[in-house]
Amino acid sequence: MKRIDTIDFVRGLVMIIMALDHTRDFMHVESLTGNPLDLETTTPVLFFSRWITHFCAPIFVFLSGTSAYISIRSNNVRQSRNFLLTRGVWLILLEFTVINFAVWFDIHFRILLFQVIAAIGFGFIIIALIMKLPVRILGAIALVIIFGHNLLSQAMAGGDFLLKPVLSPMVNFTTYQVTPDFIFIIGYPLLPWFGIMLAGFAAGRLFERQADERKRLFLRIGLTTLVLFVVIRFTNYYGDPSLWSVQKNHLYTLLSFVNTSKYPPSLLFTLMTLGIMFLLLSFTEGVRNKVTGILSVFGKVPFFYYLVHLYLIHSLTLVIMFLQGFHLSDLSFAPFRFGRPQTESGIELWLVFLVWLGVVALLYPFCKWYGNYKFTHREKGWLRYL
Repeated sequence: MKRIDTIDFVRGLVMIIMALDHTRDFMHVESLTGNPLDLETTTPVLFFSRWITHFCAPIFVFLSGTSAYISIRSNNVRQSRNFLLTRGVWLILLEFTVINFAVWFDIHFRILLFQVIAAIGFGFIIIALIMKLPVRILGAIALVIIFGHNLLSQAMAGGDFLLKPVLSPMVNFTTYQVTPDFIFIIGYPLLPWFGIMLAGFAAGRLFERQADERKRLFLRIGLTTLVLFVVIRFTNYYGDPSLWSVQKNHLYTLLSFVNTSKYPPSLLFTLMTLGIMFLLLSFTEGVRNKVTGILSVFGKVPFFYYLVHLYLIHSLTLVIMFLQGFHLSDLSFAPFRFGRPQTESGIELWLVFLVWLGVVALLYPFCKWYGNYKFTHREKGWLRYL
């Protein structure tokens, strides 16, 4: 199959938003002490700066599955399986080395984080093993996981679940204090994220349809998914461990309603984010202008962008610390400090937004160069892994 422009547009948009998430995490003056989603302490702008980034990981993971489906359609089964296996192993290796260092800048690797890239890597490996199953079966499995994994989490919450030690890290955010100086964190438990990725893989078949048909189909899927989200969320019974409640005013009540759980991605979190994704896919189908052109530059090289933007944002964080008068001896690279000093540091939210836009602008020419290089050097097979 030829490259689908709409996928690049939507993926590029979420990659840009992803940079906001990491810029705020590393630089915001309150990021190390406060929770932007805590309705008791947050402001609407701060809440939105975090909530909007919820869409990044599920859309990134879903479209990774879709891209995998599209990329292997022109290959035989053996070639496709080998590609997915090697790419999966490669992503896991990078997660626990290059990417973890980008997050912590800790040469001692005192904390190891299993996050989105490792989840995608394991997803590729599992898909490689089951890819010969009919697409409809794979799609059904994905829906069972997405709609049912919260039941598994609830069953294990009681404490008497027999397989809890084995299954809990598969479905729940889990922290292991391996040694006094080493922590292993499963931030992206495999089962729910694999459900999202497998759904994306099965949805790859939808992209084989004509553009006009895709546009109508994605609109119906998006609206249906969001209606389902509203109905299930309104009942306050199932689909998310955090219930919504009436707040001090209508705006904060709305914030409570949409404040769904990402760790792990609940059913309602998934419906909310993927519902919006399908609407974006519908609205951008056939659209060609300067904005979509810019977005596609990032969307065509998502992993390259992901690696570079982490190192750039984290490096700029240290520059800001020095500009604020701190010295190298003041910086702390202990777990969850990101190099920030123990005393108050960081920048206000409006400056976070400015730095974020500057990072995106700075990355644009590099991503455009790499995208062109990748396109003109297709004979270099290693480029498919970056």
